[in-house]
Amino acid sequence: MSKIHLPIAELRPALTGLGKIISRASALPVLQNIKVDRTKDGWTTLTSTDLDHFVTVRLEQPAEGAPESILVPYEALNRITKRCGKTDSITVEKAAGDKALVEFPIGNQTAQEHVESLPPEEYPAVPRIKTDPVSIKDDIRSSLLEAFQCASSDETRVILNGAYLDVSGKQGHYVVATDGRHLYSSNSFTLPLGNSILIPDHKFLGWKEFNSDGEWQLRVQPGVKDSPGLFQISSRRWRFIARQTEGNYPNWKQVVPDSTQYNTMVELTTAAMDAILALVPKIPCHDAINLPIGLIAEGKKLTLRGRGANDSKWTNLTVDGAAVKGQPVTIYVNRDFLAKALKFGMNTIEIIDPLTPLRFSNGGKQMIVMPIRGRDPTKSPEPSTQAEEPKAGSKPPPDSEATSPSTEGSTMPRTTTNGISTNGQANHQVAAETKPALETAAEQAEAVKTSLKTAIGGINELLDTLRQAQRDRRTSEREVQSVRTTLEKLQTVRI
Repeated sequence: MSKIHLPIAELRPALTGLGKIISRASALPVLQNIKVDRTKDGWTTLTSTDLDHFVTVRLEQPAEGAPESILVPYEALNRITKRCGKTDSITVEKAAGDKALVEFPIGNQTAQEHVESLPPEEYPAVPRIKTDPVSIKDDIRSSLLEAFQCASSDETRVILNGAYLDVSGKQGHYVVATDGRHLYSSNSFTLPLGNSILIPDHKFLGWKEFNSDGEWQLRVQPGVKDSPGLFQISSRRWRFIARQTEGNYPNWKQVVPDSTQYNTMVELTTAAMDAILALVPKIPCHDAINLPIGLIAEGKKLTLRGRGANDSKWTNLTVDGAAVKGQPVTIYVNRDFLAKALKFGMNTIEIIDPLTPLRFSNGGKQMIVMPIRGRDPTKSPEPSTQAEEPKAGSKPPPDSEATSPSTEGSTMPRTTTNGISTNGQANHQVAAETKPALETAAEQAEAVKTSLKTAIGGINELLDTLRQAQRDRRTSEREVQSVRTTLEKLQTVRI
């Protein structure tokens, strides 16, 4: 068996990236290992997987030696690496039995450690995608990373857990993401893809090392029969492979208001954007869940508004460098969404009215945000038109966030079938009659979630009953044993 050399300067960042795939709670021991390969051309690669994702990194320099494959436990390799200096190098080789030998320097000497090693044949085969690569330029990659920050993290809404590459339009393609409360899209590019594809959000894709390793290349492999399709994103030395998410992405364009409907526009200078970003975390907030902040566009100035939970008056702060055009309006939005849009460089704010989604934009990028209804603390609460709170154990209403007085209008609005967002009381009534696919999907997800909660509750009750039965059985056994002991003692008594 020949040794495979691993320079610490390359191994440390490689283990960081590979560790983003390895599941610490996996029941399969082989998935806790790194597969170290030396190809016939002398290139050394390291691979990790959780069966759903595969990540491979190639070291910078080839090395002499015959082709070799060794499985080394990730935790052991990571622990040994931390002991070494940046200029050191370690070696791994197959040892007798089910062991691998790792040699590493300690001062001027070399130490050895045997670690557990499984046969390389047990490691899952890495898929090979041979389709033509599609170049992902820096602007598209930037849009993807921004879209990931706007995607849903709800595991029951898998189709929303990523960035959607929409190539259905002939005039331009889009990167889209939404969580039902705000929607991101960017369309300043075209991609030579035959079909639209969802890129699931994964912490590896946002990792700094992977993003600084040269231009991305995308390969897409369609699904075959019952097997889902695959996609691969590769850089100069890294390769990420995952399964495509099955399902139809909602018709996101129907929640984007028509550009002719906006009544107020705010243009922000770079200095104004920086000022708002500095003020947002400092402005008092009375709602820790929805994090509302007010935007007051009046005259030719923009004012930020907020108040503490125990305050009766608003705190108003004027923003310099904001140009306001159109009708005066006061609208409340989630402050995290506001800060996110500004960090993405969106310097234009367009508003229809206080209860209709507003639009942040810059060039081909835009973010549609559903506003939050603000309450004046000096006035009595408005009469509630919400349905009564459901009794315990009953099915929660779909989009339950929108039924709370403090979050009314916090989810994307219903729209007419022509894809244009409605405005005004009459139009809102029409919109209520037709639910967009996004809201229908949310309702279905909520129903599934409720069913799962009910099932889990039943399982928990069954487990409690079984535990009680086990305790009763043990008590009975102790009582029987006590009787037996007493009888044995009585048998030794002579009259």
